Amino acid sequence: MDIPKQIRDCGLRATLPRVRVLQLFHEHPGKHLSADDISHLLANEKINVILPTVYRVLMQFADANILIRHTFDAERAVFELNEGSHHDHLICTKCGRVDEFIDEAIERRQKAVAQQRRFVLQTHTLTLYGLCAQCASRVR
Repeated sequence: MDIPKQIRDCGLRATLPRVRVLQLFHEHPGKHLSADDISHLLANEKINVILPTVYRVLMQFADANILIRHTFDAERAVFELNEGSHHDHLICTKCGRVDEFIDEAIERRQKAVAQQRRFVLQTHTLTLYGLCAQCASRVR
Protein backbone atom coordinates (compact mmCIF):
# COMPACT_ATOMS: atom_id res chain seq x y z
CA MET A 1 0.00 0.00 0.00
CA ASP A 2 1.34 3.40 -0.99
CA ILE A 3 0.32 5.36 2.10
CA PRO A 4 1.60 8.78 0.98
CA LYS A 5 -0.35 8.39 -2.28
CA GLN A 6 -3.49 7.34 -0.39
CA ILE A 7 -3.19 10.52 1.70
CA ARG A 8 -2.56 12.75 -1.33
CA ASP A 9 -5.51 11.17 -3.16
CA CYS A 10 -7.72 12.54 -0.38
CA GLY A 11 -6.46 16.06 -1.01
CA LEU A 12 -4.14 16.10 2.01
CA ARG A 13 -0.40 16.66 2.14
CA ALA A 14 1.56 13.53 3.05
CA THR A 15 3.25 14.94 6.16
CA LEU A 16 5.26 12.72 8.53
CA PRO A 17 2.53 12.72 11.23
CA ARG A 18 -0.17 11.78 8.71
CA VAL A 19 1.93 9.06 7.11
CA ARG A 20 2.97 7.58 10.42
CA VAL A 21 -0.55 7.64 11.88
CA LEU A 22 -1.93 5.77 8.89
CA GLN A 23 1.00 3.32 8.99
CA LEU A 24 0.15 2.54 12.62
CA PHE A 25 -3.35 1.46 11.61
CA HIS A 26 -1.90 -0.79 8.91
CA GLU A 27 0.55 -2.24 11.46
CA HIS A 28 -2.33 -2.96 13.89
CA PRO A 29 -5.05 -4.42 11.63
CA GLY A 30 -8.42 -4.92 13.27
CA LYS A 31 -7.48 -2.65 16.17
CA HIS A 32 -9.61 0.23 17.33
CA LEU A 33 -7.21 2.99 18.34
CA SER A 34 -7.92 6.25 20.14
CA ALA A 35 -6.02 9.52 19.77
CA ASP A 36 -4.33 8.70 23.11
CA ASP A 37 -3.27 5.27 21.80
CA ILE A 38 -1.77 6.83 18.67
CA SER A 39 -0.08 9.57 20.70
CA HIS A 40 1.57 6.99 22.98
CA LEU A 41 2.74 4.87 20.04
CA LEU A 42 4.26 7.94 18.40
CA ALA A 43 5.92 9.02 21.65
CA ASN A 44 7.47 5.55 21.99
CA GLU A 45 9.02 6.12 18.57
CA LYS A 46 10.29 9.55 19.65
CA ILE A 47 7.96 11.26 17.16
CA ASN A 48 6.82 14.44 18.85
CA VAL A 49 3.22 15.16 17.83
CA ILE A 50 0.87 16.82 20.28
CA LEU A 51 -2.48 15.17 21.06
CA PRO A 52 -4.66 17.81 19.36
CA THR A 53 -2.69 17.28 16.13
CA VAL A 54 -3.18 13.51 16.38
CA TYR A 55 -6.91 13.99 16.87
CA ARG A 56 -7.10 16.44 13.95
CA VAL A 57 -5.30 13.93 11.68
CA LEU A 58 -7.66 11.15 12.77
CA MET A 59 -10.69 13.32 12.02
CA GLN A 60 -9.26 14.27 8.61
CA PHE A 61 -8.87 10.58 7.81
CA ALA A 62 -12.41 9.87 9.04
CA ASP A 63 -13.76 12.72 6.90
CA ALA A 64 -11.83 11.27 3.92
CA ASN A 65 -13.35 7.83 4.65
CA ILE A 66 -9.92 6.25 5.26
CA LEU A 67 -10.82 5.59 8.90
CA ILE A 68 -14.13 4.90 10.61
CA ARG A 69 -14.84 6.73 13.88
CA HIS A 70 -16.73 4.96 16.66
CA THR A 71 -17.89 6.21 20.04
CA PHE A 72 -18.51 3.01 21.95
CA ASP A 73 -18.55 4.89 25.24
CA ALA A 74 -18.96 8.51 26.27
CA GLU A 75 -15.31 8.87 27.25
CA ARG A 76 -13.46 8.59 23.94
CA ALA A 77 -13.67 7.99 20.24
CA VAL A 78 -11.79 5.14 18.61
CA PHE A 79 -10.89 4.70 14.98
CA GLU A 80 -10.34 1.73 12.68
CA LEU A 81 -9.26 1.33 9.08
CA ASN A 82 -12.13 1.47 6.62
CA GLU A 83 -11.59 -1.80 4.82
CA GLY A 84 -14.83 -1.52 2.90
CA SER A 85 -16.68 -4.40 4.51
CA HIS A 86 -19.40 -4.14 7.14
CA HIS A 87 -19.03 -5.73 10.56
CA ASP A 88 -20.54 -5.29 14.00
CA HIS A 89 -18.95 -5.04 17.44
CA LEU A 90 -18.96 -6.66 20.88
CA ILE A 91 -17.70 -4.32 23.62
CA CYS A 92 -16.58 -5.46 27.06
CA THR A 93 -17.91 -2.96 29.60
CA LYS A 94 -15.19 -3.90 32.10
CA CYS A 95 -11.89 -3.93 30.16
CA GLY A 96 -12.97 -2.16 26.96
CA ARG A 97 -12.07 -5.04 24.66
CA VAL A 98 -13.56 -4.68 21.16
CA ASP A 99 -14.36 -7.79 19.11
CA GLU A 100 -15.68 -7.65 15.58
CA PHE A 101 -18.17 -10.10 14.12
CA ILE A 102 -20.22 -10.73 11.01
CA ASP A 103 -23.52 -12.58 11.21
CA GLU A 104 -25.45 -12.92 7.98
CA ALA A 105 -28.68 -13.89 9.77
CA ILE A 106 -28.60 -10.63 11.74
CA GLU A 107 -27.88 -8.67 8.56
CA ARG A 108 -30.83 -10.29 6.75
CA ARG A 109 -33.15 -9.63 9.69
CA GLN A 110 -32.20 -5.95 9.88
CA LYS A 111 -32.85 -5.52 6.16
CA ALA A 112 -36.19 -7.31 6.50
CA VAL A 113 -37.26 -5.05 9.38
CA ALA A 114 -36.39 -1.96 7.36
CA GLN A 115 -38.25 -3.30 4.32
CA GLN A 116 -41.34 -4.22 6.35
CA ARG A 117 -41.51 -0.66 7.64
CA ARG A 118 -40.88 0.79 4.17
CA PHE A 119 -37.65 2.30 5.41
CA VAL A 120 -34.80 2.87 2.94
CA LEU A 121 -31.78 1.58 4.83
CA GLN A 122 -28.59 3.47 4.07
CA THR A 123 -26.26 2.26 6.80
CA HIS A 124 -26.41 0.81 10.28
CA THR A 125 -24.33 -0.13 13.28
CA LEU A 126 -24.85 -2.88 15.80
CA THR A 127 -22.88 -2.77 19.03
CA LEU A 128 -23.43 -5.31 21.80
CA TYR A 129 -22.22 -4.51 25.32
CA GLY A 130 -21.37 -7.05 27.99
CA LEU A 131 -18.44 -8.90 29.56
CA CYS A 132 -15.74 -10.67 27.57
CA ALA A 133 -14.91 -14.24 28.63
CA GLN A 134 -11.92 -13.14 30.74
CA CYS A 135 -13.84 -10.47 32.65
CA ALA A 136 -16.87 -12.75 33.08
CA SER A 137 -14.68 -15.48 34.60
CA ARG A 138 -13.33 -12.99 37.18
CA VAL A 139 -16.86 -12.01 38.25
CA ARG A 140 -17.85 -15.54 39.26
